[in-house]
Amino acid sequence: MTQGPLHGLLVADFSRILAGPYATMLLADLGAQVIKVEGPGGDDTRTWMPPTRDGVSTYYLGINRNKRSIALNLKDPDDQAVARALAGRADIMIENFKPGGLARFGLDFDSVLSENPKIIYASISGFGSGEGANLPGYDLMVQAISGLMSLTGDPDGSPFRAGISVFDVMAGMHATIGILAALRHRGETGRGQHVEVNLLSSALSGLVNHSSGYVAGGTIPFRMGNAHPSLFPYEPLPCADGELIVIAGNDGQFRKLCQVLDLPELPDDPRFGRNQDRTANREQLRPILVERLSKRTKDDWFRDLLAAGVPCAPINTIDGGVAFADELGLNPVIDAGGVPAVRNPITFSETPPAYELPPPGLDEHGEEIRAWLKN
Repeated sequence: MTQGPLHGLLVADFSRILAGPYATMLLADLGAQVIKVEGPGGDDTRTWMPPTRDGVSTYYLGINRNKRSIALNLKDPDDQAVARALAGRADIMIENFKPGGLARFGLDFDSVLSENPKIIYASISGFGSGEGANLPGYDLMVQAISGLMSLTGDPDGSPFRAGISVFDVMAGMHATIGILAALRHRGETGRGQHVEVNLLSSALSGLVNHSSGYVAGGTIPFRMGNAHPSLFPYEPLPCADGELIVIAGNDGQFRKLCQVLDLPELPDDPRFGRNQDRTANREQLRPILVERLSKRTKDDWFRDLLAAGVPCAPINTIDGGVAFADELGLNPVIDAGGVPAVRNPITFSETPPAYELPPPGLDEHGEEIRAWLKN
């Protein structure tokens, strides 16, 4: 069997819920051996249901494959010793306790580093280890505080959260990037280090053009529904039987769109020729496009616009998204030890991801891990 690019690395996973477990699943898919440390009650997401598969939360199943589980009560001296032994052997330790919360168990960065100088110790928090250390770190709080919710929803309606815990996922990916960079540094110097990620910083980075618009341009953005502040068209537009996402990311794409819609005069209209003109005059352009799109079904337009090189998309439910990825040969669903799961999105030519273990039951490997740590 091909070994993943992270084969041989041991990850002590002291994280729970989403950001940390997502990061460690990515590492596990790429060959790292991940030991998931859970409290006696298990990861919170084990109880986040419905939906379920065979009585197990699909939330938990979605972010915990390729791991082994050991249940440890960190208030128990014997279990503390097991936890410290695991941290002492690990290449990587990842945790998302409140900053400083593991110090009383001798599992903070300084304590672990003193026993294991090569450790890459990654901490994920909501608001950093400084003034925000005592704040609870829930994604919805960060969506609100960062400004994302102010951008999501109809202009005249209420703010909305994103449909997923977007900043938990983003922070998990940032933690993974930090860990891999720290491994590179360790390979050069032999020294471990502390990698810190917080959801608010990930959010402000991930707000990209909007946060840049404020810090570099002094502009505070506002809700525009599905419209884009800097591009038009870049939104759903109604066809004969429903809406289709239609995008003109540049002037060439707009010209192609107009050719398919049989509106050849529009690209030469000074109101619409350049993107900045279309954006400024969107209220004049939108009804012209809608009138023509309303003549045919969204599937008909989807086929013809794509063939012409115009970006567009139907608004699917999740089943449609999975089906379309399958049609494209992206093989979106894999088998992880008998449990269907969404595959790791990264493709390697030499060391592909592997999916050997299903998400573990609570303490499923506890006896095996304890015995191993005694050797």
